[in-house]
Amino acid sequence: MSKPGSLFSLPQASIPISWETDVLVIGGGASGIAAAISAARNGAKTLLIEQRGFLGGMGTVALVPAFCPFTDKKKPIIRGIGMEIMERMKRACTEEYIREYEHMLDWVPIDPEVLKRVCEDAALEQGVELLYHTFVSETVLSEDKRRVEGVVIVNKSGRSFVRCRAIIDATGDADMAAMSGVPFQKGGDAGELQPGSMCYLLANVDRKRFTTFLEESGDTGQLHGTVERAIAEGALPEGRKSISGLAWVSDYLVGVNFGHIFGVDGTKAEDLTRGAIEGRRLAERQLRFFRSYVPGFERAHMVVSGEQLGIRETRRIQGDYILTADDFMEARTFSDDIARNAYYIDMHMATSKGNMRFTHLPPGESHGVPYRVLLPVSIDNMWVPGRAASSDRSVQGSLRVMPNCFAMGQASGTAAAMALEINAGSRDVSIAGLQAKLVEQGAWLGES
Repeated sequence: MSKPGSLFSLPQASIPISWETDVLVIGGGASGIAAAISAARNGAKTLLIEQRGFLGGMGTVALVPAFCPFTDKKKPIIRGIGMEIMERMKRACTEEYIREYEHMLDWVPIDPEVLKRVCEDAALEQGVELLYHTFVSETVLSEDKRRVEGVVIVNKSGRSFVRCRAIIDATGDADMAAMSGVPFQKGGDAGELQPGSMCYLLANVDRKRFTTFLEESGDTGQLHGTVERAIAEGALPEGRKSISGLAWVSDYLVGVNFGHIFGVDGTKAEDLTRGAIEGRRLAERQLRFFRSYVPGFERAHMVVSGEQLGIRETRRIQGDYILTADDFMEARTFSDDIARNAYYIDMHMATSKGNMRFTHLPPGESHGVPYRVLLPVSIDNMWVPGRAASSDRSVQGSLRVMPNCFAMGQASGTAAAMALEINAGSRDVSIAGLQAKLVEQGAWLGES
């Protein structure tokens, strides 16, 4: 028997060309959805490949229960396609949901089944072609290694080649960039990574009873005191001392983001497997905690847990510019801004004994996100929007959330379509032209 890690040579083979497209988007999360819609909206033939059978990314795959803020606490700064998707989801929910959340822009609860349909409809309406249940096994580069000519895909139909003129790596893990030889960083100086979380939906809960408990006990909405007591009594393991979030889809249905699974590298299948197993076990323990400690949850029923662990951090590409903590703290503006960000730096501890770190900008302030952070060094026809964009580790703790991913995705798809119009690369796009088109199509790049 061969030892794991030893090599095996595959025979050479010719494979069919299954698709030819202008813009190829890999990954159907927030950045991929916005990239595909914007590329198609701007005239490019667009194919989006997703490994699951639906779109939505962490909001549907991992059941992250709410959208992070779209505002700087004074005004909406993430607009465009991201705002369109969230508002469409609201309108497709129940009347009760619409009444409560119609005017909310921050921490809006996600109904995952509605979000799946809304994202799909929005993409199809623009002419985006979708290919589900498909993995990319390798990228194929041009002779000079500067361009991606296509990718090899694997699915139930077999192994085939997809040819493209431009590629958008919206995997969140920079998988396509890494396959193409783009340098990247991962985690902290010692390789530590923010933990993952297993999110889930609880039904048969009583929101009014829970609210009364909070009022009478004086505990916070994150149940800080109750969680600390449960940890001290052994009902919950050591770790975060409060619940990340309860997002009420209705008075009897709530999405839960609670607790951490440590030591999981989201770029390794073995770690994702262990994380899924440990995550479901922790979720079951948390369910017992809710039933025993939290009034209104006595008869709670777990409807579904995430298909995979929610991942906060893996690779960060080396781009033409690396966004830094100083850029964040100084609320800097760049000449090539394609988005604004005001979400706080949200760094979760790497071990159960660590501390969480939060850094906020003052209300009404935001910093620019320059186009250059989307451009991986050494590749001329690739964009990398989302949590793998080029930044230092601290800023990644802010950029990684869904509203920002929508904004970076919209910029990437628009730029890709513009580059193809002039038969040029990502660095040849007119920045002024790109910014004008983004604003015309609903994005916000600052008051000026």
